[in-house]
Amino acid sequence: MRPIAFAPLLAVLALATDAGAGPVGSVSALVASPAFKTAVAKLDADHDRTVADIVALTEIPAPPFKETARGQAYLARLKAHGLTQVEMDPEGNVMGVRPGAKTGGKGPYVVIAAHLDTVFPEGTDVKVRREGTKLMAPGIGDDTRSLAVLLAYLRAMDAAGIRTTSDILVVGNVGEEGAGDLRGTRYLFKSGKYKGRISAFFSMDGNDPSRVVDQGVGSKRYHVIFRGPGGHSYGAFGMVNPMAAMSRAVVDLYAVKPPATPKTTFSAGVTGGGTSVNAIPSEVFMDFDLRSESAAELARLDAKLQTILTQAVEGENAARSTRYGKVSFEAKVIGERPAGRTDPKAAIVTQTHAAIAALGFTPGHDASSTDANVPMSLGIPAVTIGSGGKGGRAHALDEWIDVEKAPSVRGMSVGLAALLAVAGVE
Repeated sequence: MRPIAFAPLLAVLALATDAGAGPVGSVSALVASPAFKTAVAKLDADHDRTVADIVALTEIPAPPFKETARGQAYLARLKAHGLTQVEMDPEGNVMGVRPGAKTGGKGPYVVIAAHLDTVFPEGTDVKVRREGTKLMAPGIGDDTRSLAVLLAYLRAMDAAGIRTTSDILVVGNVGEEGAGDLRGTRYLFKSGKYKGRISAFFSMDGNDPSRVVDQGVGSKRYHVIFRGPGGHSYGAFGMVNPMAAMSRAVVDLYAVKPPATPKTTFSAGVTGGGTSVNAIPSEVFMDFDLRSESAAELARLDAKLQTILTQAVEGENAARSTRYGKVSFEAKVIGERPAGRTDPKAAIVTQTHAAIAALGFTPGHDASSTDANVPMSLGIPAVTIGSGGKGGRAHALDEWIDVEKAPSVRGMSVGLAALLAVAGVE
């Protein structure tokens, strides 16, 4: 990779001026401070090491529910970076503490986390390919780059001699993707040793350094099985058919008009069943996905789906013969993520926005489904931020990131500034 001068980034930092009292002024002063500039210089000097960490971690497969090998590798790196209380919890999260000046590792904690798991199944080729400054591999941007960036932050803070007021808990968590259903952060906040001891939470997920997710999109997912007596397509014609009930449920769901604000959506995404083209099926299934930015709207949509399923089955049983049995349904919950929101006026949001602006980006709010959903739903201030730089094709086999040095370091600096602003600097 062609070396890129560090001077342009220092020029950007020099533009940060104290805008007066409040978060924007204090964060601008932080970004303009000698200690922060030293930390950014370390990010720059260590860029090749950060890229090497990205490659090494990406090439350790971490399919859903099988993140242990990557977790152990990350655990070793946390130990090597001098954290205390380094451990893997019973759910598989790995973590360590960088003690604060006033609390000495006893909390409360400001958490910065990235998820260990990828969306890709076991057996996926995760070998990293390189074309210039572009790295390509499944999961490299979602979320392996973030794991490496957290390590870079530790080295940068140490090199600059930065002591934070609050303890920082660095976490590589499991179970963010798909059926993982946020199991790692659920455990962290609801069952683990740090339950009730976390004051703020950063999830680092994705690349865009200007994006701040301060609203968690809730979801509920069902695997719905429709059953009936079945029979010969000709000889038993006129008997109830679970396929008809399922079809009616889908049609009726898509007749629902959800609110545009808060955004609320639904999808019938996966289906199957039956045994033969010339047989009335005895069992078919459909998977449904419900989402909303509002917990109340999600609950309303959920109740509507249950009514639709019941009425579809009742309608089929009334429409055709039930001589050999009736059609029924069973709705199994296969995923449930809580909706939540961090107050836009909360310090973690305003200070993150100030950090983004101080580094020359334009901050923007966003809503998504990330690990931050869990603390948001519990009323704990939380946001999701990007790890810096560019990337694309997330959840595709040709997923990529760009590790060109200057924009990558500048983007990484945003998260570091936000973390230090929230944790406080002595």
